[in-house]
Amino acid sequence: MAIPSFLPPTLQFYPPSRLVPTRLTLSSSTVCCLSVDRRINHASTLKNDEASALRAVITAGGTAGHISSALAIGDELKSADPQAQILFIGFPNSMESTTVPSAGFDFSAIPTVGYSSSRPFLCFASFLRFPLLLIKSTFESYKLLREFKPQIVVGTGGHASFPVCFAAAIMRLKLVIQEQDSIPGTTNWILSLFADTICTPFNCTVSNLPKRAAAKCVVYGNPIRQALRRYVSKRAARVSFFGQWAGAVSDARVVLVLSGSLGANAINIALLNCYLQLLSEHENWFFVWQTGVEAFDEMDSLVRSHPRLFLSPFLRNISVAYAAADLVISRAGAMTCSEIMALGKPSVLIPSPHTDEGDQERSASLMADIVGSKVITEEELDTITLRAAIEEILGNEELMREMSERALRAGKPDAALDVAKHIISIVKPEDK
Repeated sequence: MAIPSFLPPTLQFYPPSRLVPTRLTLSSSTVCCLSVDRRINHASTLKNDEASALRAVITAGGTAGHISSALAIGDELKSADPQAQILFIGFPNSMESTTVPSAGFDFSAIPTVGYSSSRPFLCFASFLRFPLLLIKSTFESYKLLREFKPQIVVGTGGHASFPVCFAAAIMRLKLVIQEQDSIPGTTNWILSLFADTICTPFNCTVSNLPKRAAAKCVVYGNPIRQALRRYVSKRAARVSFFGQWAGAVSDARVVLVLSGSLGANAINIALLNCYLQLLSEHENWFFVWQTGVEAFDEMDSLVRSHPRLFLSPFLRNISVAYAAADLVISRAGAMTCSEIMALGKPSVLIPSPHTDEGDQERSASLMADIVGSKVITEEELDTITLRAAIEEILGNEELMREMSERALRAGKPDAALDVAKHIISIVKPEDK
């Protein structure tokens, strides 16, 4: 894509040089002429820059996966066009209402369609209120889009994206949706009928969309944020968690435990009953343990302090945690799986049984087939099975290398860039 020039055109000098005496004397009128000419040209250049800049609306909500994907796309659009005007739209008092502004993007809220909107027909009150709330939210989305005048709207799923994307379809705006799972969620399944392009993570996702939408699909993988792809040395990452002495430990092994943003009790309890014994038996092992915000106080009161244990409610700088890790223990959310593949990390996955339509079980099964991840169901999870999985992987150098190589081969670290390029090509086909 051509990058607009911010330099004003070369100013002509008045009077022409052939008429200028050897000793130049500028009158006040000449100075004024020069000053006005400079200002007009500069203003014209800025106006052209603003006119050529991308204007996009991105909408997502509900889960960290939807929001993370949306932010990754926003990052790449900004990198490709620093003058781009990007507006995020979501629900008020939600995860996106705090996460998006803290990432440096403008955010506008639309009325929520209700907490039970994903299953509105299971509750009679929701059944009655849902259509009215959806109409109201769609109308507010319509007003925001008409005011902002985007060239394209991008939806990455979640409840908030439906009214915004549906309003975009009504206004006949260009519409791109990005799905993170192998089986699309209800919102993206419906929106795929109206979208110009559907960006999918896997080939199998395409077959799970309506037949008329399949021709509009492109397979790019799941977008991950730029911060995760920046190089951080393993030694520096470990020093940031455990101090200078940790960088000098030979053959150190770091286990990164991600119990989710809120906290997965099953993972926390299983690890609570074996972490101290593992640290005692393996003097070169370290644990970086994200307990989840809601579970932190309880875990903090039960876990003994240890120099090779870092306990945190939430890891804001997750890129450093990944850089430090040799093994990742986590739920099997679509975005977490994509990050594990892109970064080439061996993993133990414990899919949540509480997700809609078994999304995490499918993601974990795919990871086991593609990259060799060890999968433990929540029914199977206890101290014995978790400990056995950790020791099996960390105790086998060849297995760790194989899992890492398979993950890197399957990963698509440039997915966000590919999606951003596709979006720009729709808006500005001459820049293809």
